[in-house]
Amino acid sequence: MGFVRTPPRPVEVTAVFPELAPLARPAIRLHPRPGSPSTGDSSVGGPLLWPAGEPWPHCEAAHLHVDTGFRQSPTRVRLERRLQSRWRPDGLLPGYTPEEQALKERDDARFTERFDAGPPWPDECPVPMLPVAQLFLRDIPLLRPPGQADLLQILWCPYEHEPDYKPLTALFWRSAAEVGSILATPPEPYEADYPGYVPEPCVLAPEAITEYPNSLDLSPELQRMLEDWNRWQAAGDDVDSSYAEYPREFYSTHLGNAPGWKVGGWPPWGRTDPIPRYCAVCEVQMVPLVTIASWEWDGGEGDSWAPQEDRAAAAGSHHTGRNPSQPTSVEVGSTDNMQIYVCPASAEHPHTDLIQ
Repeated sequence: MGFVRTPPRPVEVTAVFPELAPLARPAIRLHPRPGSPSTGDSSVGGPLLWPAGEPWPHCEAAHLHVDTGFRQSPTRVRLERRLQSRWRPDGLLPGYTPEEQALKERDDARFTERFDAGPPWPDECPVPMLPVAQLFLRDIPLLRPPGQADLLQILWCPYEHEPDYKPLTALFWRSAAEVGSILATPPEPYEADYPGYVPEPCVLAPEAITEYPNSLDLSPELQRMLEDWNRWQAAGDDVDSSYAEYPREFYSTHLGNAPGWKVGGWPPWGRTDPIPRYCAVCEVQMVPLVTIASWEWDGGEGDSWAPQEDRAAAAGSHHTGRNPSQPTSVEVGSTDNMQIYVCPASAEHPHTDLIQ
């Protein structure tokens, strides 16, 4: 993909608050964009470089099997997105192409056959998992691969799971050079609880940035410092005066951790206080590895994180049926984020955890 850059922050954080300089962390914003990635590309929702001789991951956990009212097959979700992308200015619904119509009919026949058989449906457990992300070390140097691995693959089960009512994820590290024949047609689940559990295939435009903590990750002393409007006024006219009553919100909205899909950096918070995560093997506090996000930026004041090219696209998004702030079409529950952590003491201890 072409070069993508996050706009400069309205204020240089450490110029106003040098106390935050030691808390800076590197991060890589992935900047996913709908496209046609190959098995050799870093991607979200794209095909995986998966060995033909290795079993495809299946979820064998208990499934809630509660009808959400939104369940559709991944095929039907993708077909409906194609129709939406062919928005018509006259308001009439676009039609399927002959190839899409054939896909729809095959999918309808499969569902009819399945439900005519009656419950229980043996295909529901174990459930084939869906690709979520594939990240090559050559593109994302902040990855923490174990041994000679240079590729991270993330999949999830598109059913909700207790206790968090989100997809159950699985991580795989591998060496790309050791993959011979590639699995051409991975199995897919019959359905997903929500369309947002079927990621849209996206290519990536990785961008290295420097992040600072979410304000909730700061000590009480530093949080009080952010509330000092006199400190902010020293930064000049670049600080929005509308934040004078709640200056900490200026930091949280425009200067702290970046939103969206990313590797490294600081985790997002907001609906709960920060929850430390510890390695189950060595008990060291873990650090963020990958953030899976519903949105690349907030549609309100948080759009300062949107690259300029995306702002232009957002102005005409009603012509394409796609929202540039949600390129992956992923919706990760009520919190809008899923966090994957890694043990800094050993990359061989990856651990999936969710932000509540």
